[in-house]
Amino acid sequence: MRRAIPLASVAALITLAACVPLPPAGAVFVESRPPVYRAEVIGVAPGPNFVWIGGYWAWGGAEYNWVPGRWIARPYPRAVWVPGRWRSHRHNWYWAEGHWR
Repeated sequence: MRRAIPLASVAALITLAACVPLPPAGAVFVESRPPVYRAEVIGVAPGPNFVWIGGYWAWGGAEYNWVPGRWIARPYPRAVWVPGRWRSHRHNWYWAEGHWR
C-alpha cells in the first residue's frame, strides 16, 4: 500500500507536466508583463484571399515596442491564422509566434 501513494503522485505530476506548454527553443524571456493590447483600425482587405494579422507588442531588449497589424495573403485556400501571443512561464514571459493552420 505504501508504494501506491508515491506512484499516484508521480503519475499526477507527469500528467500536469504534460499540460504545460514548454517554451520554444531560443525563446527570449522577459521579466515584465507585456502591455495591454492596443486597438487598431483595420482597413479594407486588398483582395479576397487576404487575412488580417493583428498587431502585437514585441520585446526590443529594453522595452516593448508596438508592431502594427497588416494584411497578408493566405498561403493556401481556407488557411487559418493562429495569432501569436505572450505566454507566462515561471514568472517570466516569452513570445509564441503566430502560424498558419
